[in-house]
Amino acid sequence: MAKDNILIVDDLPANLQFLNSILAERGYQVRPAINGQVALKIAKKTLPDLILLDIQMPGMSGYEVCEQLKANDKTRQIPVIFISALSEVFDKVKAFSVGGVDYITKPFQAEEVLARVETHLKIHHLQQQLAEQNERFKAENVRMKAELDVSRQLQKMLLPTEKELSQIEGLDIAGFLEPANEVGGDYYDVLQHEGRVLLGIGDVTGHGLESGVLAIMVQSTVRALLANNETDPAKFLTALNEVVYHNVARMNSDKNLTLALLDYQPSASQNGGILRLSGQHEQMIVVRNGEVELIDTIDLGFPIGLDDNITDFIAEAQVSLNQGDVVVLYTDGITEAENLEREEYGIKRLCEVIKQNWQQTADEIKQAVIDDVKQYIDTQKVFDDIALLVLKQQ
Repeated sequence: MAKDNILIVDDLPANLQFLNSILAERGYQVRPAINGQVALKIAKKTLPDLILLDIQMPGMSGYEVCEQLKANDKTRQIPVIFISALSEVFDKVKAFSVGGVDYITKPFQAEEVLARVETHLKIHHLQQQLAEQNERFKAENVRMKAELDVSRQLQKMLLPTEKELSQIEGLDIAGFLEPANEVGGDYYDVLQHEGRVLLGIGDVTGHGLESGVLAIMVQSTVRALLANNETDPAKFLTALNEVVYHNVARMNSDKNLTLALLDYQPSASQNGGILRLSGQHEQMIVVRNGEVELIDTIDLGFPIGLDDNITDFIAEAQVSLNQGDVVVLYTDGITEAENLEREEYGIKRLCEVIKQNWQQTADEIKQAVIDDVKQYIDTQKVFDDIALLVLKQQ
């Protein structure tokens, strides 16, 4: 399989050397260009898979280069990530308005650059794959099937592996995600970086490929922010929202999502841990010694991508965990699942199943819930994704 080809455009040799080094080490084929004119010639001769483009350059700015790329049928589909020391909102908005898919502020952080590049290459290749399928199959029903298959692939790409979950110290973790017949954008993730554990669960509005693309965009941005050691929930979710809001606008889409983030740290004074919860999503379920507590998230955040600035809506709740305590996160695909009489499963039944099984392992609790939901809906069609994340303090 051919390696992805990345074009780097920057008038500073030090920046070209740094970006070339980290990208080449990851296995990408890299071509440097010292100005916009050279970059346009290279791009038209041999199409790159992605372009990292500086804004402030002599002769021709990055904005002008991007506009010319997007005006050319041959190069308009190449994803362009702007790289710049400019950090004002105006500069970022202009970058997205001329066709950029992302914006990285200097000085560079290697892990952030790699995460953003990987994200947009994945999206680019999936879009290419879908386009090729649409060319081969003109019938509408076949096109829809191809789109749903790509969406399911996106969802699977987001999930943490069992090995990753087993490496989280202090927590027994189990997750479950099952796409509906019409694929949506549910996802969950568990990330670890330098002793810090960040868990998240989200639910994108609507169904189809756009929802899947948005879910992977969110997951990759969360990973990049974690790698940059951003710990303030307001700054974390504000930055995430800015990326999603502008990319959704670029996609000419109305998608947004509810998202809850849990920052976990072991307790230094006792056997247990602390969860810092932020973001707006479904109620979080906590079980202590068989007693159920529901934590509402309505005042902890705002839907991601719905408004350009959500800073004032973000808050944080702290939850102390003792040995044996259970925390359950879920999407409304569970609580709104309907039986044959069109009655919803509901939060009350979910809490009861968890309460009956709280002394079991996280995986056993997860399986008890899923088995009960499937028994409840019987042969009823599943209209929404089902996502579940179970944590148990060890």
